[in-house]
Amino acid sequence: MKSIPYERPPGDVPRDEPARFYYPLATIKCVGPSFFRSQDARDFACLLDVDPDVAHWSCEGGELSYGGETYRVDFLVTGTDDRTFVVDVAEDASRPPDWIELAVDRAGHAYRLVAMAELADSNRLLNAKDLLRYGFYRCPLGDRVRILAALDEMGSLTVAEALSAFREGRPMASLAALILRGFLEIEMDDALIGPETVVRRIRD
Repeated sequence: MKSIPYERPPGDVPRDEPARFYYPLATIKCVGPSFFRSQDARDFACLLDVDPDVAHWSCEGGELSYGGETYRVDFLVTGTDDRTFVVDVAEDASRPPDWIELAVDRAGHAYRLVAMAELADSNRLLNAKDLLRYGFYRCPLGDRVRILAALDEMGSLTVAEALSAFREGRPMASLAALILRGFLEIEMDDALIGPETVVRRIRD
């Protein structure tokens, strides 16, 4: 199987222009083009991609206007319950203009101000970024069937045990791809992903 290399910049950046991309490059639930105004915003998008309550998110439509002023937020997010909210990512909890929440409410969304300083060293963020390094990869069909059948029989496996089920593709990349695309789940918050991390099948 020919896979798309991960962590490759999207196109050549002109020599006289600074790089405008942030790692990891892959996104899973983004609708439309992905662009980020900071590494903090990119990091929060990683959390959106592994949040089971998020259906999809977009970087577009984030410019709000009120009384002749404009302000850009980072994301428009749609939950699995079809509710929408905009996210404003900041390094700390500094407040945006006073009129932002009113403008967001008029647009029919909820508003969330996120201080990434509080999340920077969380296991969930570190695990999400590790998984998304493989976000461009696609697990071969045979490997997907084998791991799902094994989990049907065993109920759960550790990461070390699960890796032995992959025969056609790259084991860690295949496992990560199945987690990111909602076939499998692991505990993201307690510790960094390791050989003893438990893997389970997700059922609708």
